[in-house]
Amino acid sequence: MNIHEHQAKAILASYGIATPRGGVAYTPEEAVAVAHTLHTEVVVVKAQIHAGGRGKAGGVKLAKSRADVLPYASELLGKVLITHQTGSDGKQVQRLLIEEGCDIVKEYYVAVVVDRGSGRVVVMASSEGGMDIEEVAERTPERIVRETVDPVIGLMPFQARNIAFALGIPKQTVGAFVALVQKLYTVFISCDCAIAEINPLVLTGTNEWIALDAKLSFDANALVRQPEIVALRDLSEEDAREIQASAFDLSYIALDGNIGCMVNGAGLAMATMDIISHYGGRPANFLDVGGGATTQKVTEAFKIILSDASVKGIFVNIFGGIMRCDVIADGIIAAAREVGLDRPLVVRLEGTNVQQGKQLLAQSSLAIHTADSMADGAQKIVALVSCASAEGGTAQ
Repeated sequence: MNIHEHQAKAILASYGIATPRGGVAYTPEEAVAVAHTLHTEVVVVKAQIHAGGRGKAGGVKLAKSRADVLPYASELLGKVLITHQTGSDGKQVQRLLIEEGCDIVKEYYVAVVVDRGSGRVVVMASSEGGMDIEEVAERTPERIVRETVDPVIGLMPFQARNIAFALGIPKQTVGAFVALVQKLYTVFISCDCAIAEINPLVLTGTNEWIALDAKLSFDANALVRQPEIVALRDLSEEDAREIQASAFDLSYIALDGNIGCMVNGAGLAMATMDIISHYGGRPANFLDVGGGATTQKVTEAFKIILSDASVKGIFVNIFGGIMRCDVIADGIIAAAREVGLDRPLVVRLEGTNVQQGKQLLAQSSLAIHTADSMADGAQKIVALVSCASAEGGTAQ
């Protein structure tokens, strides 16, 4: 789960990390009002969306006088920003962060992340702050410093000092930098973060460390113990289908293909997308119905897939271990009848009660194509969708 920059900064501030003074505005008039509370001429007007790259997309404006705040706020509110993280549709700006200017001497990058290779939490830092860390890794990887954290003892002060020395941080500011990095690690652990990032972290002319921009992303599996974090969720920033899926405990991510996928198990779902791609198809989504799918969940999964107008066919790939194939078959039949399925559907079942499941599908009188293997199913749905596209209509 992601939150806005201003929300992330509020959390950092609650842990003692300094951030610029500012406030949130939903109208140009509110933006002007916030600017007048800052008692500074230089004001930064920042679009608040759940995506990086806002500055390059024109989503950050530097107002050199408070008189510039109104036109900048009017320009940004309602604007659709397209960045490398939003996709071609972009995201509409519905709120702004109005902040005081900052006397920047040097910009740095610091983040706490999960390194899946080592299975450990890692603190990453760079002297190339303000840039996308991916660009730094590609162009100057030697400028990225890493410290792996022992999960038993946590981040030690000497590790934060190692980072400071490697970055060439001024000696008189090392102590404050070490304290800040340890606080950021505490935020990461206490809030069940997936990533806690400050970019840029700036050193000011008065030798203060300020989190000029911040990103916090949270582990969805841990939100049950983070009610304060859940309250920060902005549904307007999320895909409507993903919101609907979460209400029924379905894992759904929209993609840009035309073959809808319904699978049980994340690993099998990814393998299904891979094999569809292998045979020349384009997956339209990742959808994991989980190990305890009911008829209702399967029906809702179908509704979500079919709400995507780009979906021209559906591939259901189920391995019935805990889940029974006859229950899945019942769900598929009920869903197909309820939603009035009008697109090709290929079903591959394997596992517990597979014969009963296949028999139910065969006796349903519905136009359901069955498959004997995952490869067989992928080839069939790709062919059916291709045929439908060639005819300019919908295959039955």
